[in-house]
Amino acid sequence: MTVTWEDLGWERLAAGVGRCRLPVWDCTAGLVLGAGAALVVDTGSSLGEGARLRAQAQELAGHRVTHLALTHPHFDHVFGAAAFAGAEVYGAVGTDALFARGGQGREALRSDAVAEGLAARRAEEAADALVPVRHEVCGEWTLDLGGGRQVLLADVGPGHTAHDLAVLVPGDPEVVFCGDLVEESGRPQAGPDAVPSHWPAALDRLLDLGGEDALYVPGHGAVVDAAFVRAQRDALAARFGVSR
Repeated sequence: MTVTWEDLGWERLAAGVGRCRLPVWDCTAGLVLGAGAALVVDTGSSLGEGARLRAQAQELAGHRVTHLALTHPHFDHVFGAAAFAGAEVYGAVGTDALFARGGQGREALRSDAVAEGLAARRAEEAADALVPVRHEVCGEWTLDLGGGRQVLLADVGPGHTAHDLAVLVPGDPEVVFCGDLVEESGRPQAGPDAVPSHWPAALDRLLDLGGEDALYVPGHGAVVDAAFVRAQRDALAARFGVSR
């Protein structure tokens, strides 16, 4: 029997494109299927969560996950990455330096995870296992997943962090994975690594990529439309005193 997206608790967004909302932090993970290739967008908040995502993605794809795209370097989006052995890992330029062994970036991610409620042991094992980001995107990068499926990775930040990557999946409809540049389930979070002065411009870039009819997938919450992204852009500009 063929397994459907819904069977596994995923939301199908377009042909070969879906996402799921993970428990606890309501973080989104995405999946894009090609011919013999599969791209996962973000990997959850722990190695165990990453392993569950990998198993579900492989069941839907019928083969292993070949590519990972990390939308930004926060623990709830990257701590499951090491569960995807052998996958090619992509992130915005500068992400790999944050993951360097012995660096302050790993310790900051571990500390943040514990502060947010992840068990210390799980946070430490995930931080220790962080995978290198071998492919850093500066500007745009087109991935060919086979079968006519191409995906555009775009370094659209800074904004929510200094290293924000968007994933555009052409089709009908087009789907844009936004990471935490867009949040639907609450006000966008601006931590110490945010760059508020550039955040509205990053949302303008998302809108340029996807257009009016795209589905925009936030890092947390329900899928939204261009009008929602535009309204959040204006709210962020007002919140941080950024002129249009």
